[in-house]
Amino acid sequence: MMDALSVVTQLRDLASEPQNREVIVQDQGCLPGLVLFLDHKSPEVLFATLQTLRYLAEMSPNISTMKNELGMMVSLENLMKRDGLSVDITSLAKEVYDILITPINVRPASPERARGKKPQFFINSSNKKAKSVTLHIQGLDSSEQRSLCEDALLKVKGVISFTFQMASKRCTVRIRSDLPTESLASAIAGTKILSAQQVVKNEEGDEVLIPLKVSSEAEVQQNTALPDYLPEEEDSPEKDLTRAVSRTTAKEDTNGSWLNAAASFLTKTFYW
Repeated sequence: MMDALSVVTQLRDLASEPQNREVIVQDQGCLPGLVLFLDHKSPEVLFATLQTLRYLAEMSPNISTMKNELGMMVSLENLMKRDGLSVDITSLAKEVYDILITPINVRPASPERARGKKPQFFINSSNKKAKSVTLHIQGLDSSEQRSLCEDALLKVKGVISFTFQMASKRCTVRIRSDLPTESLASAIAGTKILSAQQVVKNEEGDEVLIPLKVSSEAEVQQNTALPDYLPEEEDSPEKDLTRAVSRTTAKEDTNGSWLNAAASFLTKTFYW
């Protein structure tokens, strides 16, 4: 049975793959539904919706359609001013808003190049051979610790993108499928004040924390300079169904039954 959070989470995962973004924006129901989700009471739904919009805005041709979608800009403005929301939500709302109002010809070539502010996510999201892992980070209590964690992750060769959920001390990291998850833990442990465990779901669907081996002998390949993108791979994404909580579930044909069902839900079932 579909609910708001499951639908927007699936849309976010679909939008993480570049080949799906145009289809989602052009769909008659998905974009209007995402705008309606911007008024949702659930912080989890709001954050996932903003993540989805941020992915969709990575494709420049989508920006005009998104900006002109009825209620989009007003809803983003309201979120930026709304009391009681986490800084993650308000800052991401502002980031999406700024992208939509900024002329394409003056936008930076890639988000990580805008070094004036730390990237919320995206070093690059277009690499096909990738997997997502969710980390619980002990010590992630303030913006200072978050900056340390960001710097550590940015240095790891093979990290594609990441996004934080400060309230739950979580970080979802998208990485190349050949990068060991332990490399992330080792990099984070290198801050001396943070440590990471992987969040996985057991057979009953409950979340559990799995310790990750951290070894000083393990070599973590580092980026000496941040590239505009990681090399594209011809291979399909590796499936890591037993370990990753946050998984890319993009389908080759996003006009399929699931997207149609989601669009139907978005346009007909707004009972919050």
